[in-house]
Amino acid sequence: MLNFKSLLKKISVLKDNSTFLLPIIIGAIAGLVFIPTQLMSGKLRGQIEEKSIAIGRKIRSESPVAREQPKAEAKRQQAHANDANQIALKAKQSTQRELLSYKIFPEPNDPSVLIFKEFGQRFRSGIDGLLARVNARDCPTEAELERETQGPLGPSRSDRTGSPMRTVSPMRTESLIRPSVSASRSSSYSRFPSGLNEENDAIIDGVCRERAESASVYANPTDLSGYDFWGEFKYSDAGRKKAVEDCWYHQLGYWVIEDVIDTISTMNSGSNSVLTSPVKRLERVSFTKRENIDRSYRRSSSGWGSAQSTDGDRPSYVLSIEQGLTEPCTGRYCNDDIDVIHFNVVVVMSTKMILPFMQKLCSGKQHKFMGFSGNEREQVLKHNQITILESSVRAIDREDPVHSFYRYGDDAVVELDLICEYIFNKKGCDEIKPASLKTAPKAEGQTVVR
Repeated sequence: MLNFKSLLKKISVLKDNSTFLLPIIIGAIAGLVFIPTQLMSGKLRGQIEEKSIAIGRKIRSESPVAREQPKAEAKRQQAHANDANQIALKAKQSTQRELLSYKIFPEPNDPSVLIFKEFGQRFRSGIDGLLARVNARDCPTEAELERETQGPLGPSRSDRTGSPMRTVSPMRTESLIRPSVSASRSSSYSRFPSGLNEENDAIIDGVCRERAESASVYANPTDLSGYDFWGEFKYSDAGRKKAVEDCWYHQLGYWVIEDVIDTISTMNSGSNSVLTSPVKRLERVSFTKRENIDRSYRRSSSGWGSAQSTDGDRPSYVLSIEQGLTEPCTGRYCNDDIDVIHFNVVVVMSTKMILPFMQKLCSGKQHKFMGFSGNEREQVLKHNQITILESSVRAIDREDPVHSFYRYGDDAVVELDLICEYIFNKKGCDEIKPASLKTAPKAEGQTVVR
């Protein structure tokens, strides 16, 4: 039981010693407060050392901002801006090219129709000059071989294959035998007509080999788009507006052909013979679809000619994905910044040089520019406008009539067939583009301002 007497006795003792009661209570409370405070202060000290003091040390170790640093940063930003401006300028300059005629674009400054005839002459002479620069010649013709063998070779190529012998423009002194593709695959055609003796075979082979040794590459201008067209051009068949457009499109085509031949020139540099040249033969540069090549021969009043003698094979703007020669992996077509055309180039070449040729075709090239008046100070600029969209490689059958009079040397050779896109910067050429071509119809019939 609770001993009240003892409890009262203790209370009375405290009461009698009340002067000591207050310090005891204060001491007890202080003890209770001191222990948690010590624990909390230790934790806080650790946090301060870990974060605040460490941050302070890092700040002290950092170099102070230099007084010139803002100026240096502004200079760096200006350098980036200059780079962007230079890129835009070079893109514009890539399309500022030398023209075949300075009298036609954007509108003729001469009422005479002779300016169109002059353009055609310059187009053809320009192609002839490009081929002469790369030492290009064609294979011997049947007429040449008949003279050498002092007798006919046998039935005409047309009789044997069902395909015509194509004549070449009077500007070209040689003729070219070109059967259609379907006929060229005929297995019934032997390398040389039957009935020839070994002596004639040797003479023919010698003449063909001599031609190969005298040229760096095989080529014929009629295989290049536009050459036949301007040989047969008649203003009365076109009218002024169409004549201007024809000149513009073939000016674009000329730049394409120029780049292809420049590529061949670089690849064959140092070689004076087809037998040793990496690029053996330029078969064609075209702006039509591949499936149209088989039907590229037509009958005219003057004999057999190619479809290139009409305006069907000329550059055209790619206004949608579906309008190109192939679906472009780049996804590019004409827009507010660029114009796009597609072209097809086929060459016979050494298998070892396929990739170098493709790389060189797509590399930068130099061109001259004297303003669109042709009277300004000459500048040497650069352009890089070609992208390969599609490629195919076909084996060469040297017994095939397409190749029977050609000599390609000892290298393994193939036929490289490329579809490419060519880009024009609109800021570089829109000032001379004919007005009728600045607004072009889209495939679905709508109108788009380019």
